[in-house]
Amino acid sequence: MKQVFSTIQWLAFMFSSSIIAPIAVAGLFELDAGETAGFIQRAVFVMGIAGLLQILFGHKLPINEGPAGLWWGVFALYAGLSTTIFASHNETLQALQGALLASGLLFIVLSAFGIIQKLSALFTPTVTGVYLLLLVLQLSKSFLNGMLGITTDHPLINMKSALLSVIVIAITFWFTRNKIHVIKQYAILLSLALGWIIFAVANLAPKLDFKGGQIFSLPELFVFGKPTFNSGMVMTALFVTFLLLANMIASIRITESILKNIGVKVDPYSINKSGAVGGIAQILGGAFSTMGPVPLSGAGGFIQATGISSKRPFILASIAVIAISFFPPVMTFFAAMPPAVGYSVSFVIFAGMLSVALSEFQHITDATRTVIGVSLLGGTGVMFIPTAAFEELHPVLTSLLSNGLILGTVICIAGEQLLKTFSRSAGNK
Repeated sequence: MKQVFSTIQWLAFMFSSSIIAPIAVAGLFELDAGETAGFIQRAVFVMGIAGLLQILFGHKLPINEGPAGLWWGVFALYAGLSTTIFASHNETLQALQGALLASGLLFIVLSAFGIIQKLSALFTPTVTGVYLLLLVLQLSKSFLNGMLGITTDHPLINMKSALLSVIVIAITFWFTRNKIHVIKQYAILLSLALGWIIFAVANLAPKLDFKGGQIFSLPELFVFGKPTFNSGMVMTALFVTFLLLANMIASIRITESILKNIGVKVDPYSINKSGAVGGIAQILGGAFSTMGPVPLSGAGGFIQATGISSKRPFILASIAVIAISFFPPVMTFFAAMPPAVGYSVSFVIFAGMLSVALSEFQHITDATRTVIGVSLLGGTGVMFIPTAAFEELHPVLTSLLSNGLILGTVICIAGEQLLKTFSRSAGNK
């Protein structure tokens, strides 16, 4: 019974982590209800496959896959440029399919030549700590907007949503710190379920509509047509690949650190194999006409909050996610979870990860503190710059400079490597 509830909890967490992005992207490309449902179905299917492949053949850690924020940014960028670069949204999506395929091939090539192993050496505790701090800071805006009920269509604060979100946060904190082991272990599942009920009673939950549509359907390949390879978009995809690798390595390091902190033995794994599996996942994203996945750092926070570190529930949940994606009515049910509930529960998970970030900064020198300060200031500062300010830049530069998480991490890596170079030079004199 314990395995069943742990599996259900992973399942709920996976869905709450993966639903929002495809819904948002479908809206950007003005997909109708049927197309949106298909886009979400394919996204969930690919996320489930990617997570299963990783734990079996890649990094072998219980880290769920979700839509990469970088790809979300690229999709959003080109959705706005559709009428400028391409003739229609459909042609843009065809080019994005090609971009994902190109990214996946680069993942595999870099893995085959062992380059990912060399890149992973750059992710020292200092870099991992900076990455995690910037991640929490960057997500805080989305969390608050979601909890306050702020959307593009409704830019004003919904006080009822805000109040109920605070209640859900309080409940989640209480569950995750409860002295009763069973409650603490299933805190996330209980919080999501109770939060959903609270929002439903307050008439803030989407209405479930199971009328019409298919009961069973398989994800389709190349839904938007034959993939095209636009040179500018492919160049953007190749650059994004390196940033996705940084994201993947950081998520693995964070989860590995949390598992060791709670006394769990981490099995040996190959970062190059993880990269190769990541490449396959990007190719699946392109082939199934959806977003590319990436291991989510939030998995570490989930494990820390629940204490569920066993691989079996994760594997069973991944299989369940894949199976559920074949049944549109079940997908409709999960997609009806109020976004504010997912954001509120995630808020608590990521708040707990701040302690992990700060623990990475033990025994650092004054020079390293300077690097951390510059990285955090640069990365956080970019988060406050309006997206419109980057419109005239090349998409490759936009992908780097408009993303505070990635920019701050790159600054930290560069700064730390410069310090090491200067130290070696001083030592040779």
